[in-house]
Amino acid sequence: MAALGQGRLPARRGLGCCVLVLLLLLGGSGSPGTTPPPRAPWAEEQGPVPERAPWGKARYETVKKHLGAVGALSKQYWQHLACKVWREGCEEEEKQRKREGEAEPIPGWGFPLIGRDYLEILSAWYCSFSKCCETGDCRIINNITGLEADLSGQLHGQHLAKEVVVQAVQGFLQNPRPQKALVLSFHGWSGTGKNFVARMVASHLYRDGLKSDCVRVFVSLLHFPHHNYVDSYKAQLQRQISETLQRCRQPLLIFDEAEKLHSSLLDAIRPFMAQHDSKGQVDHQRSIFLFLSNLGGNTINEVALDFRRAGRAREEISLELLEQRLRLELQEAAENSYAHSHLLRENLIDFVVPFLPLGYQHVKLCARDAFLARGLPYTEATLDEVAQMMVFVPKEEELFSAQGCKSVPQRINYFLP
Repeated sequence: MAALGQGRLPARRGLGCCVLVLLLLLGGSGSPGTTPPPRAPWAEEQGPVPERAPWGKARYETVKKHLGAVGALSKQYWQHLACKVWREGCEEEEKQRKREGEAEPIPGWGFPLIGRDYLEILSAWYCSFSKCCETGDCRIINNITGLEADLSGQLHGQHLAKEVVVQAVQGFLQNPRPQKALVLSFHGWSGTGKNFVARMVASHLYRDGLKSDCVRVFVSLLHFPHHNYVDSYKAQLQRQISETLQRCRQPLLIFDEAEKLHSSLLDAIRPFMAQHDSKGQVDHQRSIFLFLSNLGGNTINEVALDFRRAGRAREEISLELLEQRLRLELQEAAENSYAHSHLLRENLIDFVVPFLPLGYQHVKLCARDAFLARGLPYTEATLDEVAQMMVFVPKEEELFSAQGCKSVPQRINYFLP
């Protein structure tokens, strides 16, 4: 909460200045015919020009009145705006109203020349400036339409992942009272798009994407590298998840390299994903967890290879077929004491999302996107050259890229002038 408040200070100061200027313009301009006479260049030597009493007294009293109004208005207005825009301070606002016995939501709007209309105009202007949205939290945008469009245009060869992610996230956000957190588990070889989809989900649900206060990313080997310190990691992880939930009513928590997440850390994660009854805390019910893992990649590749050898299109691969085989493999892997597999065994994972291996044409599309992202020209011949630089497997058939599209953006550097 403190961090969020600090981030709004510049905007608040700017709006406070705007309010002051508006007040002076609205009420401090005086009436026609009361403009003070201009001072002559020699006025300092001859003494001050006698001031017209009506203009001077009225002007002074008006400015004094408006400055006092600004001071009285500031605290109440910001409290009202924080409650209306960020949904913060509403309890304090309610208590203040009860203490003062006021029927109106905000007492004391009867300042000189300042009515509710002016405040509504300022609120609308501030919201347009700060990109406020229907979610009630300026950080949350939940642009499902944009997510679906970008996945369709930029995620290549992953018809299952596109469908599952969009439907799962959309259904979860539209549910007025979800009983548990949404937990998605991404599986597949490196370079097939797992991190890409996670970043895209973050960028379409939150205004600042991965940099949002609502998003936390944990990489197993980076954040929890030593098994000897698991107890310390557990306490830190639980504290960080709790802080994220307190900061944001719709947090996104991403665990990369989830297959390397030690099972002891499950105790820190499980309470935030488990189902709650109607009397449980609602803070956990808007959480979204993404687990990214290479586990199950071989099973997915075997299914894709069987379809390819049988002359069947990869789009014919169904989620039911892959999910059944994936769950069997992941439950067997639970014996290795890794938390990711235990999550599946305990039915905490809602959707297993398979990422298929990428073929030659998919690598060419990734190369095209890389050229476009950097504003560089390309030809079909150039895209072929990039794709031919990749390693394809199995060795005899060379059907799938061993690295997916992971190193494609770096490969195009060879073709720069």
